[in-house]
Amino acid sequence: MPAVSIVIVCMNRTDNLRPCLDSIKLHTSAEHEIYVVAYRFSPDNLSAMRTEYPYVKFIVNDGLSGFSENNNLALKEVKGDYCFILNDDTELPGPAIDTLLGDFSRLPEDAAIVCPKLLNADGSLQLCGRPDYPPFRYVLQQWHLYTEPIDNGSGLFRTFNISGAAFLIKTSIFKELGWFDERYYFTPEDIALSTLARKRGYSVWCDSDAAVVHKWRTTASRLAPAIRPASIRGSLIFFAGGSSLRYLLLGLGVWGAEMFKRIKARFQGRRQDYLTYKHNTRSIFTTRSPKDIFIRYFNEI
Repeated sequence: MPAVSIVIVCMNRTDNLRPCLDSIKLHTSAEHEIYVVAYRFSPDNLSAMRTEYPYVKFIVNDGLSGFSENNNLALKEVKGDYCFILNDDTELPGPAIDTLLGDFSRLPEDAAIVCPKLLNADGSLQLCGRPDYPPFRYVLQQWHLYTEPIDNGSGLFRTFNISGAAFLIKTSIFKELGWFDERYYFTPEDIALSTLARKRGYSVWCDSDAAVVHKWRTTASRLAPAIRPASIRGSLIFFAGGSSLRYLLLGLGVWGAEMFKRIKARFQGRRQDYLTYKHNTRSIFTTRSPKDIFIRYFNEI
């Protein structure tokens, strides 16, 4: 039985997936299995990857699915005692997985998740733990009046939230929490998961001695007009916590920010940005789910 099940979702980006898989093989000595959810892969890419990486278990999904749904396809089949969730646009510069696995021998019994330090492609610090993120700060962030701080702790320390780009979690607890919440489509699945874990009495940790390179700035796509409105709708659902009044207040703040950016983009002739902001403002006060919003705008692109 593998000690850890590594789950990666990849949307036909073999240029990301190859270095990610190669770095796992180079730097991981613990017994492991790898699942790759091949999301909307071309037949040629799927065939090539299966040939090059015969030890990887590929799960094909040609439908329209978000981060949670895609990961859950693989998570329901994992056999390891731990699950390591990893973005395809990441690389391991060292034995991050082995380090995080070793951390659980030093952590208290209530520890559920431990995440590595995330680095940008140039080696600069991206995240090292994530502090508490109350709803009003989400609104301020949309107005560019707040930037989420980096915990930047030293060694192994307790944190509030994780990044979905890379984290290790006990499989039994992950299953107990219901895997990823599929109400959300792109965000905030990671914050929702760590928040639920803490509410259930579990603790969340970060180890600054384990590093993963996350090249997210290099993978921006033309799908922003569909991704961004679905993300905003999901974030508002999460931060509202089931309160209609809170949703209204938060929604008004975010709507104002997105409308301001929409008008600015229109005058500056930034067509792609204008389309994204237009979709954002139209997706705040709606009954559509984040997934329905994504599918609607995806089909228009």
